[in-house]
Amino acid sequence: MVSVVIVGGGPGGYEAAHVARAAGADVTLVERQALGGNAVLTDVVPSKTVIATAEWLTIADRAGQLGIRDTYGQDSAGAGRHTVDLGAVNARVTRLAERQSADIHARLEREGVTVVRGSARLTSSSTVAVEGEELRADAVLLALGARPRILPACAPDGERILTWTQLYRLDTMPEHLIVVGSGVTGAEFAGAYRTLGAQVTLISSGERVLANQDPEAAAYVQDEFARRGMTVVGGARAHSVESGGGGVRVSLADGRVIQGSHCLMAVGSVPNTQDVGLAHAGVEVDARGHITVDRVSRTSARGVYAAGDCTGVWPLASVAATQGRIAMAHALGDAVKPIDLREVASAVFTLPEIATVGASERDLRQRGIFYEVSKLDLARNPRAKMLGIDTGFVKIFGHTVTGQILGAVVVGPRASEHIFPLALAVAHHLTVDDVASASTVYPSLAGTIAEAARILHSITEVEQER
Repeated sequence: MVSVVIVGGGPGGYEAAHVARAAGADVTLVERQALGGNAVLTDVVPSKTVIATAEWLTIADRAGQLGIRDTYGQDSAGAGRHTVDLGAVNARVTRLAERQSADIHARLEREGVTVVRGSARLTSSSTVAVEGEELRADAVLLALGARPRILPACAPDGERILTWTQLYRLDTMPEHLIVVGSGVTGAEFAGAYRTLGAQVTLISSGERVLANQDPEAAAYVQDEFARRGMTVVGGARAHSVESGGGGVRVSLADGRVIQGSHCLMAVGSVPNTQDVGLAHAGVEVDARGHITVDRVSRTSARGVYAAGDCTGVWPLASVAATQGRIAMAHALGDAVKPIDLREVASAVFTLPEIATVGASERDLRQRGIFYEVSKLDLARNPRAKMLGIDTGFVKIFGHTVTGQILGAVVVGPRASEHIFPLALAVAHHLTVDDVASASTVYPSLAGTIAEAARILHSITEVEQER
């Protein structure tokens, strides 16, 4: 029987374990904490649970517009007045993370995976040392994950200065949360805490937040931040953060000082690739410490694969899981389709959400591809009107001649759900006609996707006639 050792119990690790066991391998998974990795314990599940609470608060605040009255009444804008018990929110976050971790553990055990608690270290490309015991393997998968990046002058103390793994310890709402970093993590938490009731200042190194997202979508979210009363300080970098006197002082590189009650440092992450014996096994890393892998997750060492944030491919749980599944399929001789990041859908869970798939408009311009854009606001959609949704849009990029859908952006409530049909279109090279001709329920938010595709059908017809 082929033996597999997996180091790390995050999505890349536990999904790989499922595939390997289904193929008949003897599988040992080593994890030093609980199963689920950052995705379940300190990142995706916890953060999206907090954001879901904030989302429900926005829905409740629309009640007055829909004719719903409660005993507390509404404010002058017609919105309900609600308060948030952050201690209760975070207690629920912890319970959900623990339950999800336990569910993962139980399934692995049912399938016959041996789960070992401890720290692992490679002693060669085929041996892994765990707490004094050496495990031999025909194939090794490294799913080592990553941790928050720490700036020396902004070191977290776990009380006032926090990383995204420490926010869930708070039992009272921050009076004024300063968020350093306007990437996905910073923007998501800044938006959620502002909606939950905290005063929020977001410090962005660029002039706009979410610099790597579609510019129109990012601008839309930034305008929504401003509308909700958030302060965004653009073109600024934090030089240092100090805690004292019941609050924090964030000193910017240009000399300005911002005072608040708490500070969240959201300035990226670093891979957990130190002191795990990579050199002993001949596993190469890049200048930033990420393990170098190819499109089927192979490292430079024969028989050693890697998946997830430690590879630096894309810091998404879905990508980690895909890498892990591909790695085991390749290692065990099954058919393999190499990962194609152009087919990966991703989302930013701000309010409203941003979801994207396929090529961005910037990519299309740089590659010189002929394309047309169709954009429709969600506010014109009948279902959106019924639900009181007046924000968001659907944008589709279609090839000018063939009509193939090259990429798409959805901004709005639950955009992460609505991107799926467009992800199918990109992955299977569907055209705007394919999407436009598919039946949609009336009324539905998905109807805007079909309508946007119909507009591109008219455009491509004109181009073909020229």
